[in-house]
Amino acid sequence: MRDYEAATAFLGEWGRFQRLVFFLLSASIVPNGFNGMSAVFLAGTPEHRCAVPRGANLSGEWRNASIPLELRGGRAAPSRCRRYRLAALANFSALGLRPGSDVELGSLEQEPCLDGWEYSRDVYRSTIVTEWNLVCEDDWKAPLTTSLFFVGVLIGSFISGQLSDRFGRKNILFLTMAVQTGFSFLQIFSTSWEMFTVLFLIVGMGQISNYVVAFILGTEILGKSVRIIFSTLGVCIFFAIGYMLLPLFAYFIRDWRMLLLALTVPGLFCIPLWWIIPESPRWLISQGRYKEAEVIIRKAAKINGVPAPAVLFDTAEMQDSKPQQQQKAILLDLFRTRNIATITIMSLLLWFFTSVGYFGLSLSTPNWHGNAYINCFLSAVIEVPAYVIAWLLLRSLPRRYSLSGTFFLGGGVVLFIQLVPADFNVLSVGLVMLGKFGITAAFSMLYVYNVELYPTLVRNMAVGATSTASRLGSIIAPYFVYLGAYDRFLPYILMGSLTVLIGILTLFLPESYGNPLPESFEQMLKVKCFRNGQQTTGIRNSKESPKILVTPL
Repeated sequence: MRDYEAATAFLGEWGRFQRLVFFLLSASIVPNGFNGMSAVFLAGTPEHRCAVPRGANLSGEWRNASIPLELRGGRAAPSRCRRYRLAALANFSALGLRPGSDVELGSLEQEPCLDGWEYSRDVYRSTIVTEWNLVCEDDWKAPLTTSLFFVGVLIGSFISGQLSDRFGRKNILFLTMAVQTGFSFLQIFSTSWEMFTVLFLIVGMGQISNYVVAFILGTEILGKSVRIIFSTLGVCIFFAIGYMLLPLFAYFIRDWRMLLLALTVPGLFCIPLWWIIPESPRWLISQGRYKEAEVIIRKAAKINGVPAPAVLFDTAEMQDSKPQQQQKAILLDLFRTRNIATITIMSLLLWFFTSVGYFGLSLSTPNWHGNAYINCFLSAVIEVPAYVIAWLLLRSLPRRYSLSGTFFLGGGVVLFIQLVPADFNVLSVGLVMLGKFGITAAFSMLYVYNVELYPTLVRNMAVGATSTASRLGSIIAPYFVYLGAYDRFLPYILMGSLTVLIGILTLFLPESYGNPLPESFEQMLKVKCFRNGQQTTGIRNSKESPKILVTPL
């Protein structure tokens, strides 16, 4: 709408109304930080071993020797999934034989955990893993739970935009908040792993939809200068605040059902926002509901203490100013030429592997050295400077080198973890944190870079396709963490190698900094080794659209 900005310019950029919308919409993102990473504690796997029933007729010495040792992390540790056959141990115990001296334990027959497991209570009092014994033969179910949450995120990202276009930003925002909060509450009463997982998938749908719609609503209500800050620091920082609060809740509430209840309650505080957050006037005008849009804008003028013009919108003029029907694009247009196809394939790989690295490091916090709660808190805290650095880099430095540098930083330090001696735990955690910093900053910049590479006709489609690749990366990320059960360093080797690889790949993409947004396929920059297809001036075009920064969820 060409006239909307001019018609509402009298409101100013940063009045009381804009500040209210900015902070309330940003605050509505906080519960997304809870739900996005809650699987770290809800599905945590404590140390465990086979249970030996009290009626096994074993002496104390044989009971202590009933679990065989296995090599894990370079050290001998009690087996998690095997025990010596109890019938044989009972016979030895009855005969008065001693383990190790009279009987060679290595030659004894072993059996699975037929009587269940004993779980350590040092870190978690209960999780869904201890509730439904998701260990040993069923250990694949825990990462699948997290993956299906991200499947819900994938589905939600598809439908949220269409629903908000059809039924309005505000209606879908609060509907998805209700879905996220309501189904999280229902998870508390789960009677099986299957029930919990299906509900978790629906929570994922609501979680991303709430985030996307809040982002759209804020960018449509706020002015140009405030819109950039909202879509970068505002949304991102409040998501990180929710992420930081998660380990604090989890530290004091070690039972997964009570923790889930505590994480659900903050969503109820969003209910009063229904009467404060307005509908998007831009969307109302696009639907021909000019009077409703005018009521909202006049109310905003009253809150800001500025007089409103007698006539805000000329209905006939607004209708005439609507853009003519544009040419329709299809997905195959992203592969129309060799240059476009190369950019598209490289962009899909960038988003996919960056998502794997980001979520892989975020979900693996319990596997780091030290306290799982402190590690998760640090993982959340490091995102705040990462977003700030990403914002500063986007303002002043070329895109390719900013992205490539953060990828090399993130991937390189993660690769170094395997070289750190076992006793240097603090150094290992520090390297993981630095890796998380680099990958988070890169992920934040990817959205802007992607928008700048494609022409207007296919820009939204390109963002949707690469965002889908990102969701697919988040779906498989839990299984990268799962590989740590076989080798502690394997997830870091894979994530670090892939991140360095895409850092190299980024250098082959064209440079968009200082260039106007392309309007046609002919204006797209060329992939040509390490150089642009066009010369850049170093001076930003004054007509360039404001950049939008979105965090990976």
